[in-house]
Amino acid sequence: MKEHIGHHIGLFAAALITFFQPMEISAKESPSAPATTVFKQKVLRDGQHDFDFLLGSWKFHLSRLDHPLTGSAKWIEFDGTCICRPIWNGLAQIEEVELDGPKGRIQGLTLRLYNPQSQQWNLNWASRSTGMLGVPTIGSFDVKNGRGEFFDQEAVNGRMVLLRYVWSDITSTSAHFEQSFSEDGGKTWEVNWITNQVRVQK
Repeated sequence: MKEHIGHHIGLFAAALITFFQPMEISAKESPSAPATTVFKQKVLRDGQHDFDFLLGSWKFHLSRLDHPLTGSAKWIEFDGTCICRPIWNGLAQIEEVELDGPKGRIQGLTLRLYNPQSQQWNLNWASRSTGMLGVPTIGSFDVKNGRGEFFDQEAVNGRMVLLRYVWSDITSTSAHFEQSFSEDGGKTWEVNWITNQVRVQK
């Protein structure tokens, strides 16, 4: 009985060896076996103080393109002021904005929220006329060139397009901001909002 069982176990083991051996050889010899790719994880940078330059009071001039993505070349000019305050020990900011333009006064606010996990900022705009926060625009600063880029996707003229914010030319007393739209996935951009601001000296 034991010899009979042992005979069957021996045959079973031999069958397993015969079954797996060609698979190992085939995998080694196959020219189509995919190469192993090693991905390097991006080193994240703590950017919770990147918007500290905006704290305080500012005067600014705003140029806004009328009817973006229609071929329009008409710009509307605004002058305004804003006050930016820190909240949550600097992990967020709230900025109150007042603009005077051809159609009267516009009041709005920007809520900036820092995500410590992703180490990115979420920028949210709301107008008093709607009382609602819009789609968050998310991104970060590149300290090498002093430029901040922030992106989202929104509906413009009934179509979904990419939106980009860019902060640049930042000093202790001035800053430059642009908003652009892209209909081709970011290959080209049309600037539709330009703000140049100067700090109010005490």
